[in-house]
Amino acid sequence: MARPKRGEILSLTIDDLAFGGEGVGRADGYVVFVPGGLPGDRLRVRLVQVRSRFGRGIIDTVEQPSPERVEAPCPYFGRCGGCRLQHMAYPAQLAFKAKQVVDALERLGGLKGIEVRPIIGAEETFGYRNKMEFTVARGAKEPMVVGLHEADRYDSVLDIERCLLQSDRMNALLAEARAFFAERGLTVYEQDSGDGLLRFLMLREGTHTGELMANVVTSAPAVSELAPLAQRLQARDAGTTSVVMNVNPKKASVAVGVEEHLLGGRDHIREGVGGLVFQVSASSFFQTNTRQAERLFALVLDSAGLTGTETVYDLYSGTGAISLLLARRARWVYGIEVAQAAVDDAGVNAAANAITNCTFVCGEVRFVLPSLIAKGATAEVVVADPPRAGFHPKALHALITLGARRIVYVSCNPTTLARDLGELVRGGYRLEWVQPVDMFPHTPHIEAVARLERVGS
Repeated sequence: MARPKRGEILSLTIDDLAFGGEGVGRADGYVVFVPGGLPGDRLRVRLVQVRSRFGRGIIDTVEQPSPERVEAPCPYFGRCGGCRLQHMAYPAQLAFKAKQVVDALERLGGLKGIEVRPIIGAEETFGYRNKMEFTVARGAKEPMVVGLHEADRYDSVLDIERCLLQSDRMNALLAEARAFFAERGLTVYEQDSGDGLLRFLMLREGTHTGELMANVVTSAPAVSELAPLAQRLQARDAGTTSVVMNVNPKKASVAVGVEEHLLGGRDHIREGVGGLVFQVSASSFFQTNTRQAERLFALVLDSAGLTGTETVYDLYSGTGAISLLLARRARWVYGIEVAQAAVDDAGVNAAANAITNCTFVCGEVRFVLPSLIAKGATAEVVVADPPRAGFHPKALHALITLGARRIVYVSCNPTTLARDLGELVRGGYRLEWVQPVDMFPHTPHIEAVARLERVGS
């Protein structure tokens, strides 16, 4: 068949999902990616992008829906860039995510016949996020919108009145802050000119403590203009224990400031995980789904198999959540983390929980780990939770050189997980099993924990 043309309508059946959650179908052998398509859908699709080997289309008509297709409860679904799989029954979402992990291990890691354990699904598929970042922008017709970016667009923000992934309490604070901004006539930051004040509204909630935080990110200090917001939010919900303002005067569109001002309450909220209490500040990293994080951490602790005599390295240790949980079962834990703010938070959390057998080192793993090895440092167990990009090659080489008898690898990206596991297996490790964990229902994202043992240990 001749290559189809842009704008052409094709009839096809979706037979798979790509890694990002787009449907994959074929028309006379020509591969077409279809956002919103589900396996089993029979669709009429209009091509919007045509390349030699594949195209991309949008759904014109659903001729026959997949048996896994359900009605998405969110009115923004399909436009909002947050959830991509709300229209897919949750058991089918889990099956897709588990298949992602298996496919990556086999195709990218060259690892066949590996035990991939049944995926751990979430008991709560809505209201599970303890942190949300909303962009403040000028709308197409409205002077101000507070919401989330449209799918695949960074120049358009949807005004979100209620996000189903956060709690009703967080949604109430969202509504109250939006009303405050409008009533006070506060200006919206303009990326091109650099004029305007408001950039982001970030909300946090301690799932187990009930404490709430609001963080307004602005382009300049505006304490007097925003100070009344604290009283307003605390009147709406007495659990609002932290209201802060972060100032980001730079062009970079990130909800992280170069300075912070306390508007009301204290500069952090608290969260409980695994019997420990963590202080979570506006700029802290903390697992976004507390209840699933507890299950993930319990799996990591069990997989580490500690007896109390081991030295443990926690690579990419963040604010120390895993390190501190490991410390209760280990002789000593060394956490390595590149962000100084996270290392500082880890130290605070260790002190708050009276844990004294942890040392946190600031630096890149690829530099710190070889340096420790050169000084004769050893470890029996390594836990690693790298970013989406996975291990830097130098860090992975150092890990293999270290020769710990056991590695527990926590990953948020099946493709880099498979790549790194393949290297570890070739470096002398036996991959015992991989356990997928769904931290983010209704999105294509999937976490996984892998346990490896040194061959001959």
